[in-house]
Amino acid sequence: MGGGVTERLPEGSEPLLPAKREGEDEFSGASFAGAVFNLSTTIVGAGIMALPATMKVLGLVPGLVMIVLAALLTDASIELLVRFSRAVGAPSYGAVMGDAFGWWGRRLLQVCVVVNNIGVMIVYMIIIGDVLSGTSSGGEHHYGVLEGWFGTHWWNGRFFVLLVTTIVVFSPLACLKRVDSLSYTSAISVALAVVFVIITAGIAIVKLIKGQIPMPKLFPDVPDLASVWELFTAVPVLVTAYVCHYNVHPIHNELKDPSQIKPIVHTSLVLCSTVYITTSFFGYLLFGESTLSDVLANFDSNLGIPYSSVLNDAVRVSYAVHLMLVFPMIFHALRLNLDGLLFPSSGPLSSDNRRFSVMTAVLLLVIFLSANFIPSIWDAFQFTGATAAVCIAFIFPAAITLRDPNSIAKKWDKILSIFMIVLAIVSNVVAVYSDAYSIFQKKSSPSIA
Repeated sequence: MGGGVTERLPEGSEPLLPAKREGEDEFSGASFAGAVFNLSTTIVGAGIMALPATMKVLGLVPGLVMIVLAALLTDASIELLVRFSRAVGAPSYGAVMGDAFGWWGRRLLQVCVVVNNIGVMIVYMIIIGDVLSGTSSGGEHHYGVLEGWFGTHWWNGRFFVLLVTTIVVFSPLACLKRVDSLSYTSAISVALAVVFVIITAGIAIVKLIKGQIPMPKLFPDVPDLASVWELFTAVPVLVTAYVCHYNVHPIHNELKDPSQIKPIVHTSLVLCSTVYITTSFFGYLLFGESTLSDVLANFDSNLGIPYSSVLNDAVRVSYAVHLMLVFPMIFHALRLNLDGLLFPSSGPLSSDNRRFSVMTAVLLLVIFLSANFIPSIWDAFQFTGATAAVCIAFIFPAAITLRDPNSIAKKWDKILSIFMIVLAIVSNVVAVYSDAYSIFQKKSSPSIA
């Protein structure tokens, strides 16, 4: 992955992202700050809203420790990925997988990125629709922000709002060919995540001063075996909280100084860990045992302080805009990997305007239609998304290390890799079981759902 490596790449491992060409748009390389914002935006998506609920399951102390451990494990897996990429001059995740496992390894990685990212973006669009236009579940309608402000009209209905968002926001940003072009929107996206943290922390502190918040649970309650099993349901949320590996290479390829990739990864993980820890702590402190699996849903009622409705709207609007700006970063990796999957022998995607345009338009259309017309899409991607995400983040980097085609892995690397694979498999089994169980419960108890 490092600059200056001139060895011939293994057959079938051409870059998914073309290397920078001389004089191309007079682009001199991405900055450190821009790369940090882009990688951080890749990390902080919708998963942030599930973290306070993990505190309810694990308790504050184990929960916060687990967030830090997940960040350290992610840092280790990216470090392995970077090191093995550098050893063969692989300019993409697919290339280093191809070097270790050949054609099928590269294709498997690309399939996982496509499945993970298209699922994530459909879910993002569903959440944006829920926040702005409202949602109905269990016979009850939860009003969206626009409905609350202006009443119910055709122009603030779900379909029209998502159509406008796709045309006005997603389409222009999706047409940008370089990751670095998204650095400013990524900076705004990270800032909006911080705004959410500040508002949540502010409300919690005010209520704490007023004595309206009880002592939070520091450690989990485990009165029986079922309670012990419930603790493991928090593992998939934590394991997938920092998935960003598919964008490490595109960001690295555009850097002004490629040697900065390690400090960029460290800085991004520290920034995201800080956001995650403060969100988890103050979110759980604020709502306690009433914390919902998506804490955003808690901001749908009276908070018990002045200007409650204004703060609720500020939280929801800032989060919806945050997701809109995360969308193009995830889309960029989706398009590159799908192109590599469908057209492995074609030239770079960025140099073929027709292929680039058609693929962008088709992907946006598929995501838009799925978010509007396939009601069970969330359930489907609870399974495939969790599986693909842990493969991308832990199983594949660990497998490359254990395969060690260039004999550069140390003993500790292999021990760590075995641990990653075991953790990934356990989290997958737990995720699939808990998702299947919750879906079964919903179907068997429709009145409760």
